[in-house]
Amino acid sequence: MAFIRTIPPREAKDAVRDMYQRQQTAYGYVPNYAKVFSHRPEVMERWAKLLAAIRRPVDSRRFELITFAAAHALRNSYCSLAHGNALTTFFDEDEVRALASDGAGETLTVAEIAMMQFARKVAIDATGISSDDIDELQQHGFCEEEIFDIVATAAARSFFTKILDSLGAEPDVSYLEMDQSLRQSLTVGRPIARRGVETISPQDDTSA
Repeated sequence: MAFIRTIPPREAKDAVRDMYQRQQTAYGYVPNYAKVFSHRPEVMERWAKLLAAIRRPVDSRRFELITFAAAHALRNSYCSLAHGNALTTFFDEDEVRALASDGAGETLTVAEIAMMQFARKVAIDATGISSDDIDELQQHGFCEEEIFDIVATAAARSFFTKILDSLGAEPDVSYLEMDQSLRQSLTVGRPIARRGVETISPQDDTSA
């Protein structure tokens, strides 16, 4: 449960209901993270557009590795679970657990390990980054545009996770369906919610 009163799906109207409907279309229910944006749905809309612009030039594997590294470093369970689960598209569950425990895995390239280490530093200690860090990435083959993409992806995740954790958004109960061992390794901050998910029922969805 969030620390602020959020607008329940059954009470949502206008822009809030539209936001909830978009989220429900994607996930089958209204995620807890969307509810903390219920007082400012325009921020969620702009966040989605910003994230899409950041993500567009980045391949999916790289995006998920950077995002997971930042979320995990910030101890945000919600995004660690979501993007750790997304990484199972590219790695088996044992490998994802390894990424969660030591930040490196046998199937990662040396460049990817350096990239994830840099992403963690962006998330938790950006003022500690020096030109040496940038030089190291360049030595691993990353160009200036790609380095910008890494920074933007990690910084964007920091923005999102800080909103969720500051307002007490708990990972959705649906994450309890994940493999227990993987779930436990990815739950690095707030615990998973125990309350059932909420949806906008067809009769309440006046946009249908």
